[in-house]
Amino acid sequence: MRSRSLLWSFNYAIEGVVHALRTQRNMRLHAAAAALVLGASLFFRIGRLEFIAVIFAITFVFVTELVNTALEAAVDVATQSYDPVAKIAKDVAAGAVFVAAINAVIVGYVVFFARIGDVTDLLLTRVRQTPAHITIVALLLTSIAVLVGKAITRSGTYMRGGWPSGHTATAAAAATALAYITGSAGAAALGVFLAFLVGQSRVENGAHTWPQVLVGALLGFLVATAVFQVSWS
Repeated sequence: MRSRSLLWSFNYAIEGVVHALRTQRNMRLHAAAAALVLGASLFFRIGRLEFIAVIFAITFVFVTELVNTALEAAVDVATQSYDPVAKIAKDVAAGAVFVAAINAVIVGYVVFFARIGDVTDLLLTRVRQTPAHITIVALLLTSIAVLVGKAITRSGTYMRGGWPSGHTATAAAAATALAYITGSAGAAALGVFLAFLVGQSRVENGAHTWPQVLVGALLGFLVATAVFQVSWS
């Protein structure tokens, strides 16, 4: 019976963790962040002491989140209406999770900052040697131009409606970038056709009118052309 009781106690503990993962969004975020950090630990091959610090930081966050979940459940059972003391209990428990998360961020900064900086510098150097970063810049500038246009006209949102069509502008910028990168008339025609389909779909579902789509296409073309001309000059 003692052995079975010990086994069941482990089972109950696991059920508690699973319940927190199922019901608490923050717990799922913590788990995703922990998986990312552990993967980074393997990738960067951090030292033993650094790995211990990372494990303790992750565990500390998990423990505080579990305690916070348990306390919230206990308070909800004890009080059926608003109680300022119950609010204090929940706020303090949430504060403990916040402190643990800040501690984890500090540990991650100390352990990974220098390594991530070196990798980032290497990646940026390689990206600058390819036309891919020019395309990204063109798409980002197009998106900003669309936001500015909609802010000036005060119509629609970025995802739907207003002047100009953001979807069409992005598609036209991508088609223009494809034409400049490949230097192929066939690839350019394919890009234009796909951009046309995007614009046509925006008109069909009532999100935009044809003038808004045409202005968006012209904006995407002009921004992408300017970016490529400046970068290659």
